[in-house]
Amino acid sequence: MRRPRLSGERGSATVWVVALAGLLAALGAAGVLVAAAVTGRHRATSAADLAALAGAARSVVGDPAACSAAGRIAAANGAELETCALLPGAEVEVRVRVPVRLGPLGVADARARARAGPAPP
Repeated sequence: MRRPRLSGERGSATVWVVALAGLLAALGAAGVLVAAAVTGRHRATSAADLAALAGAARSVVGDPAACSAAGRIAAANGAELETCALLPGAEVEVRVRVPVRLGPLGVADARARARAGPAPP
């Protein structure tokens, strides 16, 4: 009985499978981090919009505490109110930030701003 001839490529499929598995794991981790960042940005935008609307609703009736209402709504949505400005015409402009956990990369801030007020006649 003859012994099969050994080739230099014996076991190379294992190396390729391990390399492909590592590449897929890295791509999956990158995808999760991108999704977390996008979700944080959407949360910040929503919080800014709602805070501006709450502030404008108070500003229209002449309430001087319009920015405190905006701050409460931002906090209820997991955001921190950075700035709030009462503009002429009962408009309110807010800027908020939302902390986004990016796993081993730490915590980053997603920021957004919004402006709200009464519709023009």
